[in-house]
Amino acid sequence: MIALRPAADVAADPLGFPTTLTLDNFFRTAQQLNYGRSLLNSTIFTVGSSIVIVIVGAMVSYPIARLARGWTNSLYRYFILGLTIPIFVLLAPLYLLFRDLHLLNTHIGTILIYSAMNLPIAVFFFSSFMRSVPVELEEAAALDGSGPYRTFFTIVFPLMRPIVATLAVTLVLSLWNDLIVPLIFMQGTDNRTVMSNAFALIDPRKADPTTLFPAALLGVAPLIIVFFILQRQIVDGIAAGAVK
Repeated sequence: MIALRPAADVAADPLGFPTTLTLDNFFRTAQQLNYGRSLLNSTIFTVGSSIVIVIVGAMVSYPIARLARGWTNSLYRYFILGLTIPIFVLLAPLYLLFRDLHLLNTHIGTILIYSAMNLPIAVFFFSSFMRSVPVELEEAAALDGSGPYRTFFTIVFPLMRPIVATLAVTLVLSLWNDLIVPLIFMQGTDNRTVMSNAFALIDPRKADPTTLFPAALLGVAPLIIVFFILQRQIVDGIAAGAVK
């Protein structure tokens, strides 16, 4: 309600019901956020990173779940160890590394950071799910002459659709709301995401609710849309995980 109220109306009665409604707050805030460009950056980072994480994580998890060897167990523990390392420990060396590689202020650099950060959770998701997939399906495919790559992409990976949707929603929520990586590795208003530009609107000396609340709504609106689109897959993924 505050996002739709004029500033004078909010100042007169901050917690009261609106006497008049206006969309000017959203138009003004969208301009300050450089919303079109920020939305494009957030979409590129979120979608690009999610695709890399899902594909690479699934391919890494396949031999971990199927090959009962010492190196696969060590590799699984190595990825799980990545879940315990906070991003703040890695910021300084990552910044120096990406500066030397000329990847600062580039989309591919930020996608690589997000992919490395979230690959452990993908391996955890997929390796647990793949152990419940019957091996007989792959054995039948091998008898028909299918190689390991074709078996994975045509038989195993399609079976993981519910867990892929669940992981995708988890990644979208995490990547879209992330603040620290765009602030450090993507400098300038045109290079930042919706959330980082919304954070830049915060003035430590004063608070303008008719700017901050529309910025918050504009930031979460795409997430709400994604959730409604994928809500059936989310429920299916949770149910599949519970049963298996």
